[in-house]
Amino acid sequence: MCGINNGTSILESPIEFLKGVGPMRGELLRTELGIATFEDLLYHFPYRYFDRSQITKIAAVNGLTEFAQFAGILINIGEEGDGRKKRLTATLYDDTRRIELVWFQNINWVKKSITEGERYIVFGKVAHYGGYYNISHPEIEAWNSDTNIPGRQPVYSTTEKLRLRGITNRSFAKITQSLFEKVKPHDIPEILPSAILSQYQLCNRYSAIRWLHYPDTEHHEEMARYRMKWEELFISQILIGRLRLQHTIQRGWIFDKVGGAFNTFFNHHLPFQLTGAQKRVLKEIRQDTATGRQMNRLLQGDVGSGKTIVALMSMLLALDNGFQACIMAPTEILATQHFNSISGLLEEMGITIKLLTGNIKGKERKAILAGLADGSLSFVAGTHALIEDPVIFKNLGLAVIDEQHRFGVGQRAKLWKKNELPPHVLVMTATPIPRTLAMTLYGDLEVSVIDELPPGRQEIKTVHRRDTARAKVMEFMRHEIDKGRQAYIVYPLIEESEKLDYESLMQGYEQVKMWFSEDRYRTAMVHGRMEAELKERNMARFVKGEANILVATTVIEVGVNVPNASVMLLESAERFGLSQMHQLRGRVGRGAEQSYCILMTGSKVGEESVKRINIMVSTTDGFKIAEEDLAMRGPGDMYGTKQSGVLKFKLADIVHDSAILEETRHAALALLTADPRLELPQHQGLKTTLRNHASQSHWAKIS
Repeated sequence: MCGINNGTSILESPIEFLKGVGPMRGELLRTELGIATFEDLLYHFPYRYFDRSQITKIAAVNGLTEFAQFAGILINIGEEGDGRKKRLTATLYDDTRRIELVWFQNINWVKKSITEGERYIVFGKVAHYGGYYNISHPEIEAWNSDTNIPGRQPVYSTTEKLRLRGITNRSFAKITQSLFEKVKPHDIPEILPSAILSQYQLCNRYSAIRWLHYPDTEHHEEMARYRMKWEELFISQILIGRLRLQHTIQRGWIFDKVGGAFNTFFNHHLPFQLTGAQKRVLKEIRQDTATGRQMNRLLQGDVGSGKTIVALMSMLLALDNGFQACIMAPTEILATQHFNSISGLLEEMGITIKLLTGNIKGKERKAILAGLADGSLSFVAGTHALIEDPVIFKNLGLAVIDEQHRFGVGQRAKLWKKNELPPHVLVMTATPIPRTLAMTLYGDLEVSVIDELPPGRQEIKTVHRRDTARAKVMEFMRHEIDKGRQAYIVYPLIEESEKLDYESLMQGYEQVKMWFSEDRYRTAMVHGRMEAELKERNMARFVKGEANILVATTVIEVGVNVPNASVMLLESAERFGLSQMHQLRGRVGRGAEQSYCILMTGSKVGEESVKRINIMVSTTDGFKIAEEDLAMRGPGDMYGTKQSGVLKFKLADIVHDSAILEETRHAALALLTADPRLELPQHQGLKTTLRNHASQSHWAKIS
């Protein structure tokens, strides 16, 4: 979160100008924590508080003790080790027990400042090493009857390097005190309108920031934290709301006809009856494309829910209105799957779709480019090859993007320039996005959800089995294969241990051949080290039913559609993430037969892994799984937003603060309805802050 300067220079002052910092400490704060200015320090909030008026008895320390303060006699002061391993040690003794103290840096200075046999107050982070509790680089001061022990003290996140250089938590507290001696209320102006402060009972901005560093009471801290979380989430919702407003004024092509291509396919070539959810989504798309504004719609649908049919029928709608359409996927495997699915569905209608990837070259490529340029080719499926400069469309009206989060902003933007008005945009994802995350990441898009499985599909049965039950699992798989079904056996792949994973896969492949004799069963293998041609050939053998079993790494997570496959066995399931397990489970259950997902683990499995496995066994609902995944891992780990900078909140947490997020969404909508351009005097502080945020953020605007 960023402060607002409004021409005020004091917050922009270099951090080394602050009392107690100086050039050396300033450089350390800059490199270690990114604190370069007064403003950076202002927003380096404590993550907890410690009541320094409380003295803990050493005997009360246990494995749950984190920070603690002790009072006692200092004994056994001495030096150990030589050279770089040299350290100063001492023992603090109270009337209950002893705790070891150790210093690795500034040894001479510390040694001069402490005296054996004297009474001291010691504060620090308690660790357990070599059978003893100890504190590294404790804060220590002489204690006597006149010592004034402070109350609540902030605890700041820091680094080992800073602590070793003498910048302790107490140092942070002192320099933030120096900061507030210089920074006055007018240096931190209010950015929220007074009506919002009153309506939502929020404290003012200066008080909130000051109380976060130095709360007088626990209630003040709660008020301050709530206020700053509210501000962070409100700004995100205003930014998203303004993007949505831009969408409403972006002109788009008008699709006002539902013509022959759409109706012929709907009436005569649908492979199955549309679900109610698919019909609802198609109606939303038809309404969007008929308004004269550009459509920006996110289509969420679990694995196998029938998104491709919706995409195809949207493309037929474009064709009926005289436009071309493209479908772009992040990988060649996925683009090829879309091409095969759509060309198969259109075959009897005589409508042509071509595949354009980096591997399509020569005459075939030239013919595709010519067809797109002169309009004789209406549909194309492809990878990022579609956005290259030589690809010119005569009249592109609809762009369907699958798994768009795997494309860069610049890549997507190139597609919008393929026509004088940008095409309508339908973004699809098979990764269910929890509502709170969708509100923050994709709040500028209209959202459609396919929440029904196509008719005839059965829910996949998921079970957890340990290695001790392997013989029974293999017997079950053999039984399924003997019924004419096929099976996947998938091994985890972790980049840091690729060699070990490869060896594990090869051992597994040999084991499978022992369980399933080659005279009766055919096994294919696919992994990342294979030549592309061999990988494709082995995959094709499985797709065509020429192989009964596919032994693979997670390379098959997306892009394989084999309705005859009924068993997914995940080896070392404890090493898979929730969303990855859900995606892999979606490779089966695509036909009418009952399908199974078996999660195989060793006998010893960690608590987090057990939790993930239990979630998988208990539900096949992708949205419930996504919510659990979000709660367990956080948005940054799930969607890469820590790297992309989308959710850089200092305090807010969209999992635990979903109620605040909902509240700020309503508040932002009300404010933008009344003043869409933020022209009213009371909104100028907010407008300036938004300008600062917009320059630093990468929002999910797709047009």
